[in-house]
Amino acid sequence: MTAKQQVHATVFAALGDATRLSLVAKLCRGQPCSISHLAEGSRLTRQAITKHLRVLERAEIVHSIRTGRESRFALDPAPMEEIKKYLDLVSAQWDQALSRLKSFVED
Repeated sequence: MTAKQQVHATVFAALGDATRLSLVAKLCRGQPCSISHLAEGSRLTRQAITKHLRVLERAEIVHSIRTGRESRFALDPAPMEEIKKYLDLVSAQWDQALSRLKSFVED
């Protein structure tokens, strides 16, 4: 596995959890959020939210900003943009394969 494939796998794994997807959606609003704010409306404890944020941090999807005693988390769109490029490439490859299959079947 190449280094780039490993990075993609890490991002996909981090996003492969409903709670983490929910956290990313909240952070997509643009403003850094505290753990307390991210825990609002969830049955999860702040400690559980923190564990999910650490997974997202390791995948470099979010980063923390320390403000006094509080950490605020912000979304880093770069890994998501890389994943979109990768998915666009895979999609184009599938389109080509399906086009070749269609030509084969129709001929």
